[in-house]
Amino acid sequence: MPDEAELTGAGGTPSPAATDIGVEKIGDRKLRPSTMMMGHGFDPALSEGALKPPIFLTSTFVFPNAAAGKRHFEGVTGKRPGGADGLVYSRFNGPNQEILEDRLGIWEEAEDALAFSSGMSAIATLFLAMTKPGDTIVHSGPLYAATETLIGRILGKFGVKWLDFPAGATREEIDAVLTEARTGHVALIYLESPANPTNALVDIEAVAASRDAIFADADEKPPIAIDNTFLGPLWQQPLRHGADIVVYSLTKYAGGHSDLVAGGVLGSKAHINTIRSMRNTIGTICDPHTAWMLLRSLETLELRMSRAGENAVKVCAFLRDHPKVERVGYLGFLPDTPGMERQADIYRRHCTGAGSTFSLIVKGGEAEAFRFLDALRIAKLAVSLGGTETLASHPAAMTHLSVPEERKAALGITDNLVRISIGVEDADDLIADFDQALNAI
Repeated sequence: MPDEAELTGAGGTPSPAATDIGVEKIGDRKLRPSTMMMGHGFDPALSEGALKPPIFLTSTFVFPNAAAGKRHFEGVTGKRPGGADGLVYSRFNGPNQEILEDRLGIWEEAEDALAFSSGMSAIATLFLAMTKPGDTIVHSGPLYAATETLIGRILGKFGVKWLDFPAGATREEIDAVLTEARTGHVALIYLESPANPTNALVDIEAVAASRDAIFADADEKPPIAIDNTFLGPLWQQPLRHGADIVVYSLTKYAGGHSDLVAGGVLGSKAHINTIRSMRNTIGTICDPHTAWMLLRSLETLELRMSRAGENAVKVCAFLRDHPKVERVGYLGFLPDTPGMERQADIYRRHCTGAGSTFSLIVKGGEAEAFRFLDALRIAKLAVSLGGTETLASHPAAMTHLSVPEERKAALGITDNLVRISIGVEDADDLIADFDQALNAI
């Protein structure tokens, strides 16, 4: 049970976001995350009996006395680890955000979690918290284009260097890059798996083993962070495979309705405390209303992702044999694809499902891809993924337009690649839509 300090907000009364409120076990049975999303971290008795948490639209919170205010700011400023004991100011914390963070951590059994105003604000805050001029970030490739821009063009201006290895790299290839990087100070190993937009998988266990071996005699090993947006906690849980920090664009599957923008970071308390200190300084926390909307969405996360995943199985089976399709980059096909044995092995060890976002490589080039996209009637031509509706986009001309042409070619981001995120519509209706759109090529 939480102690009195944990249950008390800055106003001297129990906080509506008091940690550990709610049933976690029935006898010896540990409750599933989908069950705990309905009430964990919130006591209706602390908010006038409201079944759902109210939206706490306030910029600041009242302290009961000066000593309490001092103690809260000791946590906020990092003089004492763990953040504030109570509610302070909405740049630092708030009831909706704290309930959200409690629930985010449940899915992957993370020690702690933080919510951000966007996926990129989460990534930027992570990088700023972990690096200093002269440091090196080692990362997998490809990454989301904005992440690559942040590393190469923005952090690079401040003296942060980078080295990368391809998403499907072997242990030997990873060893070689980390060995080269160790001539300097490696501050962070950053992964994205599956990679955006190619769906290539990174061997998290091989990266962790390589890190542990090459930095065995180091005072500190660089933490491994991974963007798990494409598969989410339902289909991949990276902390179980050696990652230290997990990053999400909560806009995608966690939000799931294409009506909010937010980000999340999960991990050990030590790493989260470091990132929290930076978030408190630069103010990248998500707002109360967005946090409240995410609490709504988390209640149906398992249902939505399961339906989308089932739809993707049917749609990809159809697309695979279509005469206008060159290839479908769908994780569920890896075990049966010649030449993809290593990716299939990673898939078996790391993933519990194939997800609902994949790459469709049509026969032809940009013109053919554009004809397909323009002919869609159910699927929407828009960037993003993980929503209730099916979305389709052209990475080379849209999300990854800023990536240099030679790097796009090296990473397999071709002009005939279309990224598709399957939603929760009727699968047969989606198949009919894709069929008529492909026939328009």
